[in-house]
Amino acid sequence: MSIIVTNISKTYGIQKALNNVSFEVGSNEIVGLLGPNGAGKSTMMKILTCYIPPTAGSAKVCGFDIHNQTIEVRKQIGYLPEHNPLYLDMYVKEFLEFVGGIYKIKNIKSRVKEMIDLTGLQVEQNKKIGALSKGYRQRVGLAQAMIHDPKVLIMDEPTTGLDPNQLEEIRALIISLGKQKTVMLSTHIMQEVEAVCKKVIIINKGEIVANDETKNLQKNSTRQIITVEFDSVVSKEKLMSIQRIDDAKNLSGNIWQLTSNSTEDARKEVFDFAVANHISVLTLNKEEQRMEDVFKELTRN
Repeated sequence: MSIIVTNISKTYGIQKALNNVSFEVGSNEIVGLLGPNGAGKSTMMKILTCYIPPTAGSAKVCGFDIHNQTIEVRKQIGYLPEHNPLYLDMYVKEFLEFVGGIYKIKNIKSRVKEMIDLTGLQVEQNKKIGALSKGYRQRVGLAQAMIHDPKVLIMDEPTTGLDPNQLEEIRALIISLGKQKTVMLSTHIMQEVEAVCKKVIIINKGEIVANDETKNLQKNSTRQIITVEFDSVVSKEKLMSIQRIDDAKNLSGNIWQLTSNSTEDARKEVFDFAVANHISVLTLNKEEQRMEDVFKELTRN
């Protein structure tokens, strides 16, 4: 395992940010660490990167203990924090060479060129960081996180400030990196989770409420979304009378989106309702649960 977290707790005064959290992350795995604002995600990442100590519990990164082997842990990790700290008066290449020097990287100039090419910074490489857009500053942060070729990448909101084209490029980069490294990322963009994360850990109020493969969480969600089109007008009141249907929303014309919180497939009841009322069903589909719906289901009070 690349990351092993055992009974980690973190308290700030009387506020408990993390409460007895345990999980494991395997090698070459892309894991999404999700949760509402203030759930404890960033605190967990800071503990793993040895920026702050836990109040209780332990963790290992690539076999090194966060309490007793902090320097070795940091060598294994590339870290992009939520608020990307950069020297704004330095040029892009100058900054990356500076970071590479800290890690005592050999052939630093060729490594910097490799990172610039990998993160799409070619056009901006001779500019001062302070003159870059937010999206390009984020790319510089990614480049510095990867420059020492770490085994584990921990990224807090890595695609913040990127435009749609940049988003696609960085997601492709993360997927590529996940074939060779362990990647843990935090994000509020659920489409990003579906696109790149094989596994998801969801934290709510400092405790883990889900820890499974993304597809399993979507498959096992109790909430169903059914889209149905009838050949004639049907009222919401009649649709709400169908067993296992908890909500009905008209999308357009005779097309309805029905929500069910039952673990049983509700399509049979919808079809039986149509037959009983002499209505034809033109389409009847059950959608795969989106991560956004799963997230809401697990983190709502």
